Amino acid sequence: MLEWSDVDIAVRDAVREFIDKEIRPHIDALEDGELEPYPIVRKLFATFGIDTMAREALERRLSRLRDGSPARETKSSGGMFGGGPDQAGMGFVLIAELCRVSMGLVTGMGVSLGLTVPTIQSRGTLAQQERWLPGLVTYEKIGAWAITEPDSGSDAFGGMKSYVTRDGDEYVLNGQKTFITNGPDADVVVVYAKLDEPGISTRDRKVLTFVLDRGMAGFVQSKPFRKMGIHSSRTGELFFNNVRLGRDRLLGETEGSGDGTDQGRDSARSSFSAERIGVAAMSLGIIEECLRLSVDYAKNRVLWGKEISQFQLIQLKLANMEVARMNVRNMLFRVIESAQKGFPISLSEASAIKWYCSQAATDVAMEAVQLFGGNGYMTEYRVEQLARDAKSLMIYAGSNEVQITHVAKGLLNT
Repeated sequence: MLEWSDVDIAVRDAVREFIDKEIRPHIDALEDGELEPYPIVRKLFATFGIDTMAREALERRLSRLRDGSPARETKSSGGMFGGGPDQAGMGFVLIAELCRVSMGLVTGMGVSLGLTVPTIQSRGTLAQQERWLPGLVTYEKIGAWAITEPDSGSDAFGGMKSYVTRDGDEYVLNGQKTFITNGPDADVVVVYAKLDEPGISTRDRKVLTFVLDRGMAGFVQSKPFRKMGIHSSRTGELFFNNVRLGRDRLLGETEGSGDGTDQGRDSARSSFSAERIGVAAMSLGIIEECLRLSVDYAKNRVLWGKEISQFQLIQLKLANMEVARMNVRNMLFRVIESAQKGFPISLSEASAIKWYCSQAATDVAMEAVQLFGGNGYMTEYRVEQLARDAKSLMIYAGSNEVQITHVAKGLLNT
């Protein structure tokens, strides 16, 4: 794949028109927290029929499951919006375009539609999917995916302290999660916790996956954190104090399969590749917007009687930005082409993509600030916001230091 398809370009142009009309005028309100992100996303979905398509696709899936037929999962790299192989690029186009103006909008959508929904869809029973998915797939309800804890970030399973104990046919959940995207506002939360198993070391205990609803007794959602960037994504903590959970809230309504597989760990790992691949599209949006703003500024900013675009050091910055854009875009095309041919991206390759693209986006954004000089440090010129947002990509979806180990393991284990 060498270029976006005609359909992708048409989608891009339509999304840009929506963004210019409905999002750019409200960036300051989104950044300041005066405006919640969810209504804007819902309007986007309604405008392009994304909510209707999602609702219809879910109903077809549930109908097949009710009839006892296979769900006929379609592998796709359309990101959180799914679609068939011929639509693999459309979701990424939407993600990249939104990230040019407000990456936090994508972060919130990504967790709700790209993590919460697929986890329930792939691990839940028919009854569980019927119970939680209809509101989530249309973004009428907001989802959160809770695995990170104060002492377990990159070491998600080993450092996990949240736990459940069996109590008859029910479970009792205690613990805490942090840095949870959509945490303050989520209606539905997928929570990972270890089973309290005496005689088994804490690190080796089974991980179970539950679904919680907002307002349950003992379940507390914090106020939003104040963050360096991605302000339009609301992040917080979750607290569990003797939260009683029926077996109907245990995904799959089973603690494990007959082969001894730890379904909780497998459930989380299956989401890692998709989340990291999504960073490529987010990075592309950041880079493209920084490059657009920088080229325009270099043509119009005058020093010593001439445009700064005539200075070789400025040209070097712009050239490096363009090379980064080409590399990140080509990595994204590799992902799209793999989806079209039915070859999934491995975890190690997804980690490599995430590592490179997030670093490239951060470097480009910081160079854009430098190119703008003092103006670049001011919020009104927007490269300041893009730099703050880009930095989160080096931490989001697993720190880059951890990605390096996954890349190395992929090489050493072949």
